[in-house]
Amino acid sequence: MNEKQITVTSPLLPDLEEFNALLKEIWDSKWVTNNGSFHKQLERELAEYLKVPYISLFTNGTLPILTALQALHITGEVITTPYSFVATTHSIWWNGCKPVFVDINPATGNIDPDAIEAAITNKTTAIMPVHVYGKPCDTKRIQEIADKYGLKVIYDAAHAFGVEVDGDSILNAGDMSTLSFHATKVYNTLEGGALVMHDEATKKRVDYLKNFGFAGETEVVAPGINSKVDEVRAAYGILNLRQVDAAIEARHQVAIKYREALRPVEGITFMDDMPGVKHNYSYFPLFVDAEKYGMTRDELYEKMKAHNVLGRRYFYPLISTFTTYKGYESANPKNLPKAHQMADSVICLPMHHELSAEDIDRVLELIIK
Repeated sequence: MNEKQITVTSPLLPDLEEFNALLKEIWDSKWVTNNGSFHKQLERELAEYLKVPYISLFTNGTLPILTALQALHITGEVITTPYSFVATTHSIWWNGCKPVFVDINPATGNIDPDAIEAAITNKTTAIMPVHVYGKPCDTKRIQEIADKYGLKVIYDAAHAFGVEVDGDSILNAGDMSTLSFHATKVYNTLEGGALVMHDEATKKRVDYLKNFGFAGETEVVAPGINSKVDEVRAAYGILNLRQVDAAIEARHQVAIKYREALRPVEGITFMDDMPGVKHNYSYFPLFVDAEKYGMTRDELYEKMKAHNVLGRRYFYPLISTFTTYKGYESANPKNLPKAHQMADSVICLPMHHELSAEDIDRVLELIIK
């Protein structure tokens, strides 16, 4: 196979000379972790960029979910989606809570608010929706349900960096929102993540929880863990924030080309932009109707792979089918028909800021028969 490999994603990397200059500052200061100057700077700049009042940095995107559940004292049952990355549900399980799966809206891939309300019991304490592919959930309806039943709402916004609805950050919805800054994301700090909250008191509690519970040199106020971000990754993040808008626009142009070429293809569907939404184009999922297209999703995936074009079946299989969860009543496939249909038909195409016109043409030629 001599064809150049086209990956499904590619990390946004800062300029190496600029990064080296910041590394020299770190080396000179000898302050490499524990809430250093770059850490503080990145939190300030992210809060401003994302239009949120308070944000706390974490070393990955899973720890903010774990910490949000702890900070809000969540117990019992948490209603969530099976159509997500496993970190969403694993975090609920690790906190000693029971995930309850409900079906999705196939137009967005997001959790169905009506299904949420139908699943509420006297053990339900929280809802954990996911902004799938960066498409905003129906936050208004979900909040109405949460208010009606006295539930907390924690959004897994791993895909939703910079996403806005009518000029407002989607991260301000609910009680908290979590972000992932993994290398595969639109914005990354190699590994990393963040938790968005609405008030200073919650920010202070979260910062205690991510630093072993320390509230001072000798005072420990909670059983916290270590989730602190070092200065090297903070410096990396500062530089990446300066170029993320250009990277998102490059992704936007890729999406435009994909849509123009694929719209006439029978048996292939995809998601268009939502009115009033500022998207980040984190993924480009398409959905294969095998009967109309003449090829299954898996056959298309293997065809692409054989030509060194790497798609991703994201999210397949559903979390509810994994060993830990498949015995739950809510995991029964009969309860999740739309999620199963989407998982069985989805393939995410290569989507990142470095795709060339030639790369895009190669991807499309494999799909357009």
